[in-house]
Amino acid sequence: MNVELSEVTLDVEVSGEGPAVLLVHGFPDSRLLWRHQIPALNAAGFTTVAPTLRGFGASSRPEGGPEAYHPAKHAGDLLELLAKLGLDRVHLVGHDWGSGIVQGIAQALPERVRSLSLLSVGHLGAYRAAGWGQRQLSWYTLLFQLAGLSEEWLSRDDFAQLREMLAEHPEAEAVIEPLRAPGALTSALNVYRTGLTPEIQFGEVELHPLAESVPVMGVWSDGDRFLTERSMADTGEYVSGPWRYERVEGAGHWFPLERPERLNELLLSFLKEH
Repeated sequence: MNVELSEVTLDVEVSGEGPAVLLVHGFPDSRLLWRHQIPALNAAGFTTVAPTLRGFGASSRPEGGPEAYHPAKHAGDLLELLAKLGLDRVHLVGHDWGSGIVQGIAQALPERVRSLSLLSVGHLGAYRAAGWGQRQLSWYTLLFQLAGLSEEWLSRDDFAQLREMLAEHPEAEAVIEPLRAPGALTSALNVYRTGLTPEIQFGEVELHPLAESVPVMGVWSDGDRFLTERSMADTGEYVSGPWRYERVEGAGHWFPLERPERLNELLLSFLKEH
């Protein structure tokens, strides 16, 4: 369904009954990333809220330049969405950029968060401290800062470069299709241009721990081409509440689609504890 917010209209799937779980995708996905998790969570007695972020998929793309897609804008949309749905306290689950966005919500409003599940992407401090191995894997985040050039390169020859980047994505073609719309690729890349600038990656920045007392689970997959295990496993150093680390074997970055049964098992065991 489409939900109109103050700045954007989001494509959202809401289903189930019980404690609410907000599922937040990353680049370059949509709410469809979670279609294997939603039935399992609903069957276990949870309400699921799966939005497509502004600038992605069927959600609207506001004007205003890169700042309109700052992670804080995404977090504001999600908080407004939860208020509109009458949901006060929720479990947060984020994959890729969705992980960074839900971390921001938990840091700002820990009283609204039952638990925090971080998939693939851990805390910025652990990411920065993961050394040259991580910097080599995340080279593309600097390319994405180059407005115009990165769009041209990624879309050249019918998105050949993006298709190679998404080689392990089980549904790469379906994900690429919405990016053909005018402005869609730029909107999707703008979250990198505002949320993971060179200054944030390499400069002196203040690093904030994750919300005190909020239980956190980090999940990393051993076939991830973009993120080192250290960048997730060491996230525990930035957690003051309960911390749990899990590895998914035999899967790449998009393990919600590649190993859904394993992820469902981990989520259900963690959410039921909290």
